[in-house]
Order: sequence, then C-alpha cells, then structure tokens
Amino acid sequence: MAGSAMRGLAPRTLGVLGAVSLLLALSGCSDSGSGGSGSTATASPSSPAAGGGDTIDIKNFAFNPASLTVKAGAVVTVTNSDSTTHTVTATGAKAFDTGDIAPGKTATFTAPPEAGSYPFICTIHPFMKGTLTVV
Repeated sequence: MAGSAMRGLAPRTLGVLGAVSLLLALSGCSDSGSGGSGSTATASPSSPAAGGGDTIDIKNFAFNPASLTVKAGAVVTVTNSDSTTHTVTATGAKAFDTGDIAPGKTATFTAPPEAGSYPFICTIHPFMKGTLTVV
C-alpha cells in the first residue's frame, strides 16, 4: 500500500521541483535592481597575452577572469555569454567603458596608456566587480 502511494506522489513532487527550479533560474535573469546574489567572481589573475588575446568573458553574472593583466594600450575583447545585458566600466575616472553589451555580443575597449590598477564593474549589476591591471 505504501508503495502505491509513493508512486502517485512522485510525479507531482517532480513537477513541483521542476517548477521551483525554473522559477529560480528565471529570477536570476531579472534586472529588478535587487542586487542579485551579491557574489563576485573569484577567478585567477591572467598574464598579459601576446597577439591581442586579452579577453573577458561574462557568464553567470561574473567576469572571467575577474582580474586581467594587460599591456598599456592593449585592446581587450569582452564577450557577453550571459542572458542579459552587461557593461565593463572602470570606476573612478572611467578610464574605459564598453557601454551596453547585449547577450551573445562582443565589445572592445583600449586599456589605459598608464600602468596601474583599474577596478571595474557592470553598471547595470554593480555587484559584478573586476580589476584590470595595466603593465
């Protein structure tokens, strides 16, 4: 008897779990201004790349890598692999700003000519943070 009750419950339970999972996935794509999860990316710093290989990929509301080291004046390519629009914008004096990058699109910016550390954010999702180090 208990086995037949479990069989009847399992499809409903799976349906509810599926619906909850879908709602959680969709809520992560919202621009409601709630600040998202509040987490930041924790990728390892990368080294300066030769031949224009300086890239940042945006995925799951995080910059990858979160810390990028490039040569002064390097062209950095940013790919938005996420489901919503993002930016890569230097804080402070705004040494660089990609503007809005739609999902699936790329943008480029030129690294500042002066060596230093340049923190950046997504202006749409300010909890997303990274650092560009210019050498």
